[in-house]
Amino acid sequence: MTERTGAGDPERTLRLLWRETPAPSRGPRPGLTVDGVVAAAIELADAEGLAAVTMRRLARSLGVAPMSLYTYVPGKAELLDLMLDSVYARMSRTDLAGLGRRERVTAVATENRDLFRRHPWAATVSTSRPPLGPGLMAKYEHELTAFAGLGLGDVDMDAALTFVLGFVQAAARAEAEFAVADLDTGLTGAQWWESAGPHLARLVDPAAYPTAARVGTAAGMAHGGAYHPDHAYDFGLGRVLDGLAALVSPDGVADPDPGCG
Repeated sequence: MTERTGAGDPERTLRLLWRETPAPSRGPRPGLTVDGVVAAAIELADAEGLAAVTMRRLARSLGVAPMSLYTYVPGKAELLDLMLDSVYARMSRTDLAGLGRRERVTAVATENRDLFRRHPWAATVSTSRPPLGPGLMAKYEHELTAFAGLGLGDVDMDAALTFVLGFVQAAARAEAEFAVADLDTGLTGAQWWESAGPHLARLVDPAAYPTAARVGTAAGMAHGGAYHPDHAYDFGLGRVLDGLAALVSPDGVADPDPGCG
């Protein structure tokens, strides 16, 4: 089941995100705060994945009774929004002033890829209902500046950013799955292909699949396996940048109909 943000009560979640909820008059122990609970949840997710983050497990890591956590966070749904907004708030933000449009978009993509590499669980979360906290708002404000001054309308600026972030998140998910496969099998991608290759050569007639055999062999030799996360990311980002360039003419003014001419 895909985890998603925005699954909790909207008003309660927003009050927590913006820290409008008063601190409890009494708690399970001095010093326990919403921020502390969220930080512990992020640490647990980073170490063991999002599935490990349950209220019971989190309480154990904090040394408190599970029910006491509900004094600070109503449940897992609200906690997930808080976790994601927190990592957004701590993201590095490149100074985009003076950079060309491709460099600005590349910087935004790199910042998000770095985020997903530090917190792989974040790439698995659906944000179709985003956590509208201060971390996300600061992130959104910063990232939109990559598309400022290009003549794009507001809706197209949002769509262009969504396009870039969607690519980065998909690439991050694929990279995380690639890493998990190595851990689960105890073999690197190259080692797995070294084992599977002779059997595949015996079973598959290259004459029956000439294009697949030629291209697959070339790609495998280039990458040391069927897939290379860095190559996939670099190639894909280049095509994303090329696609966005079709929206903008050389003078920096958005083309109202990039499909024509």
